[in-house]
Amino acid sequence: MSQLSEQPADISVPTSADVARLAGVSRATVSYVLNNNTTVRISEPTRRRVREAAAGLGYVPHAAARSLRAGHTRMVLLPAAQASAAPLYQRFFSGLESGLRRLDYTVVQYGSVGLDADEAARAWAELRPVAVVSPGDMALTPYGIGVLTRSGAKAVITLGPQPVDGAHALVVDQREVGGCAVRHLLARGRRRIGVVVPQETDLALSAEPRLAGAVRAVEESDADARIQPLPLRYEEESAEDLAARWRTLGLDAVFAYNDEYAMLLMRALQDAGVDVPAETAVIGADDLMLGRLLRPRLSSVTVELAAEQSPAGLIDRLVQNPGGAPERHDLLRAAVVTRESS
Repeated sequence: MSQLSEQPADISVPTSADVARLAGVSRATVSYVLNNNTTVRISEPTRRRVREAAAGLGYVPHAAARSLRAGHTRMVLLPAAQASAAPLYQRFFSGLESGLRRLDYTVVQYGSVGLDADEAARAWAELRPVAVVSPGDMALTPYGIGVLTRSGAKAVITLGPQPVDGAHALVVDQREVGGCAVRHLLARGRRRIGVVVPQETDLALSAEPRLAGAVRAVEESDADARIQPLPLRYEEESAEDLAARWRTLGLDAVFAYNDEYAMLLMRALQDAGVDVPAETAVIGADDLMLGRLLRPRLSSVTVELAAEQSPAGLIDRLVQNPGGAPERHDLLRAAVVTRESS
């Protein structure tokens, strides 16, 4: 039978009283300083002395006790998501986490593999987060939002292509990426445009709306143009198969989903004797440095997540002022960087 290792009996856990004695202040002052309470005027030398005493003793505040006193946690829950593997989302979550920590929130990532949306919401609610930022591949329902709200969540925010009734929304509309790329190709005189659709399932959240945006761009234009979806796996063999039958498709341009797929396909097209860009213009997305080192240099759609207010500041505001009408904030900005490949 397994047995947990016992902590030596002579090791004591430092307390706020220990910090107060060492710093020569009251326990209330220790609490104000270490909880970043700015409502009480405390001199900077005193704050520094308290922090140094806490660091020297190895003292950290007890999160559960602080939550009991406050009536709620300072935990912001970020459920793990397939979408978070993409560079765009990695940058977003990295900035969000660092911003929330500076605002004295505890950021917790939580896996939801194998749970449906309502089961996931109940699991998240058990942790009593003060806010939840739900990824786009976990489609929260009004029921789940209600569970989270009743459990004490002051802000439920979705991050994805569409808002959800009852929740605040950080909208990342990937259709604009496909639309931006295709509008560029149309402006360059291309009319028979292929759009790569990755066959990797974890990219479907972005691939499908990018294709939809490409189709919409053609429909909204005056050009006699068409879109041809091109299923492609991120494998050399798959790219070679597509390149081998390229001329039978009659395409004069391709939006290749992103720079990685664009580089894969462009190399295969060149190996098959297809001239880029004379026969086929190629454009990717994400503007990776490696794409600039190719010959011809790769045109790309730059994609940024941006907002008038920082996401961390937005969450803090929603937590501090709960109960308002759901807010929508569009985050995605896309623009073409034109190079030789298109």
